[in-house]
Amino acid sequence: MKHIPNIVFSLALMLSAFSVQGQKFGYVNSSEILAALPEVKQAEANIEALRKQLEKKFQQDLQSLQTAYQEAQQKVADGVLSPKQQEEEAAKLKKREDDLRKYETDSQQKLASKQQELVQPILDKVNKAIQDVAKENGYQFIFDEAVLLYRDPSLNVDKLVRAKLGIQ
Repeated sequence: MKHIPNIVFSLALMLSAFSVQGQKFGYVNSSEILAALPEVKQAEANIEALRKQLEKKFQQDLQSLQTAYQEAQQKVADGVLSPKQQEEEAAKLKKREDDLRKYETDSQQKLASKQQELVQPILDKVNKAIQDVAKENGYQFIFDEAVLLYRDPSLNVDKLVRAKLGIQ
């Protein structure tokens, strides 16, 4: 009776070994595959163009705000502004500064949204190609090379995925 748990454990171990032997594994380097796609380069160029456009406007607005601060300080130093006018000028400058901070935050969100919009269809395309390669070639699992601690080069399916995507 004491040996029954050992026998059950041994049988379970043998069954799991047989089931793993029948499975086919592969891996890809998705970063390299993505880097080879012309759509990625185009998306990156579009995102960079938007980033430069937003940055240019931010820098112009920042320069304008700094000039307004300097002008206000000069007016205060020259005694041109009354205390009430100084408060009004400070409030206007504070609002412009807040608007500039909001623009910076909105710009970051706009960039992230644009990146998601442009990159997600490409990622979907690559994932579909990987799934198609797996189905067509009988792979039960295809892993990304980045998370593997050891990999047998014969299990690399990059060429199959690249062929599916039409890239070299």
